[in-house]
Amino acid sequence: MERIKCDRIILSDGLFDGYIYFENGRITDVTASDYPVIGEYDATGYYVSPGFIDIHTHGGGGNPFEGSVDEIVEGCHFHLRHGTTSICPTISAAEFTSMARSVENIRQVMDDPRVKGTVIGAHLEGPYLSQRQAGAQCADFITAPRSQEYLPLLEKYADVIARWSYAPENDVGEDFAKALKQYGVVASGGHTDATYDDMLRAMEHGCSLITHLYSCTSTVTRDHGFRRLGVIETAYLMKDLFVEIICDGKHLPPELIRMIYQIKGADRIALVTDCLALAGTEQTHGFMQSTEFIIEDGVCKLMDRSAFAGSIATADRLLRVAVHEAGIPLTDAVKMLTSTPARIMKLTGKGCIARGMDADLAVFDEHIQIKGVFAKGVAVLP
Repeated sequence: MERIKCDRIILSDGLFDGYIYFENGRITDVTASDYPVIGEYDATGYYVSPGFIDIHTHGGGGNPFEGSVDEIVEGCHFHLRHGTTSICPTISAAEFTSMARSVENIRQVMDDPRVKGTVIGAHLEGPYLSQRQAGAQCADFITAPRSQEYLPLLEKYADVIARWSYAPENDVGEDFAKALKQYGVVASGGHTDATYDDMLRAMEHGCSLITHLYSCTSTVTRDHGFRRLGVIETAYLMKDLFVEIICDGKHLPPELIRMIYQIKGADRIALVTDCLALAGTEQTHGFMQSTEFIIEDGVCKLMDRSAFAGSIATADRLLRVAVHEAGIPLTDAVKMLTSTPARIMKLTGKGCIARGMDADLAVFDEHIQIKGVFAKGVAVLP
């Protein structure tokens, strides 16, 4: 048995001064009691939180998650160094056979012994999106759901596909949502022009999450003078609906992040990077599928600068923005990066520091700079 000694352990109910004991990848106790161990890590003066869980990211360190097995492995390693111990590699809208190949590569990575953290599974962001809310997604690949495509893929890769973002307004008869529910895939409304009524039908059939709220999500519109609520207002009205936000300080200003937090609460918000492969590199120009973008002002932009194309954030930056810019209490900000995404993805053993949970841990200082990372009890970053 090993342990971490720390005077600022972040638990679900506040800070704790004591020890985290772990063995065989699992936490065996969180206590002030002094037990004999074979090794101790002294994190006194730092914070120790659960390992971060990023459920929406396209790559990092120059490695796209639509790429080869080796690139996906390296992308996971990049994020691990920033405290992300559990990750959902995200696949953008593309030609469907290309997306299927990426899912197969992610399957191989999930079983790859080189990966120290946990690959939750693939997140498919498309191709069943809204043309009007495409954002940086390539409009050439966007279609309405096609059962002849998604049913064989779900049947073959139900154990690999963890979540799927789609536009509920284009899901006729909610057939796609029903299929996702049948195969245990988290359904998320994203890149969508849905109305309140569209969202109610989607939620009835299993849609439980909104993909990057305020980014390519509909708001109030008027139909012959009659106002109709959009996805944003539905997210506020429906208390059980989870939302994710790109908390990089660019996609949403700090005051908007704070407003979302005050309305939805930490139990219903997941912080995500939605970062592109060039995160962590010095490059300033790249492509997401066939969409060209530049990096400027700390964010990815379309070439005409008309909209953002994604972030270059890492999980530790999300926490810094939430705490130091949006003024969210540290314990709640950590919850939005750990236990809430764990609940969204129905992960057992993840998201909090407690007996019986996986020993996935992030150690950071008061500036939220990562000082250590443990994945299933193994120190992967001293």
